[in-house]
Amino acid sequence: MIYHLLVSLQPYFRFLRVVDSISFRAMAAFLTALTLSFMFGSWFIEQSKKFFRSSVRQYTPENHQAKNNTPTMGGIFIISIVLATILLWCNLYDPHVLVMITTLVLFAAIGFWDDLSKIAHKKGISELHKWVAQLAAGSVVLTLWHSLLAPSTTLCVPLFKDFNPDLSIFYFAWALFVLVGTCNAVNLTDGLDGLAVSALVPNFATFSIIAYCAGHAIFAHYLHIPFMGTSEVAIIAVILIGACLGFLWYNTYPAQIFMGDVGALSLGAALGMIALLTKQELLLVISGAVFVGETLSVIIQVIGYKLFNVRIFKIAPIHHHYEKLGWPEMKITVRASIITIILCLCALMLLKVR
Repeated sequence: MIYHLLVSLQPYFRFLRVVDSISFRAMAAFLTALTLSFMFGSWFIEQSKKFFRSSVRQYTPENHQAKNNTPTMGGIFIISIVLATILLWCNLYDPHVLVMITTLVLFAAIGFWDDLSKIAHKKGISELHKWVAQLAAGSVVLTLWHSLLAPSTTLCVPLFKDFNPDLSIFYFAWALFVLVGTCNAVNLTDGLDGLAVSALVPNFATFSIIAYCAGHAIFAHYLHIPFMGTSEVAIIAVILIGACLGFLWYNTYPAQIFMGDVGALSLGAALGMIALLTKQELLLVISGAVFVGETLSVIIQVIGYKLFNVRIFKIAPIHHHYEKLGWPEMKITVRASIITIILCLCALMLLKVR
């Protein structure tokens, strides 16, 4: 809204031409999201204490019992801040913006349904219902993406600048796997105070840089990445950073509020969608290796127990395994953040440079 208003006034006020600058709007949007988080965070926590008290997940370490009744569904707060800031600073006529808004809303709705079920019935929705809902939401988002932007079906492979295999009709299945897989990987990681958010921030920062480069023909040409016109996506990624950092202010150990599935699923889906929009899904495997590792630890644990009646880890996901080994919660979170930052830098290094 602010963006469109200021653009309409540009013929009368020349100094407003700076509003067209992606860097200006990105910085303004970041500060807006952060400021709104600080302004309304305490109020939202107080309201959440009345309606959204959480119960600790089953099969978590004993020390987590102290977290019972901590308010949850902080994802509502994050997504509200993100959507409000998008409406203020993004070009709402850009189809990339519509795709991102749809992604955030649909996956947040699934998380809200699950969180509400946990609060009301002490048990979330069934895994089958969750998977069906995620696949349906992902299909809607990807259909919208294909109808509005008609993306290429080629896969961008890091390092190999002349190797871009065309997945053809299988690209939709691949994109759906990336979208649903990322949202669930982030959800599995969200088990310690600040863990998921502190791993998301460097990833959003990484893909904001990639989206900015892919949105400018000169940068895209030099880096040998597809020109995708994703400048607005870069702004949305920066907005997500601001909202996540604002939430981390309250979510850091000891957490005053949890973001719940409504936050984890929507933010994970947003990260996966940004990777798809920039055609850099394989880089997400590197930058988001913490999320990948958390997911693999659960898969390995299930396979080991089902097939061989052996528990590979003391408890899964793996962050709880480290808790069982005696690592303090904050140490696990900080080390995961450091590892993520290093991996994000590695991902940027692997961009195809001419």
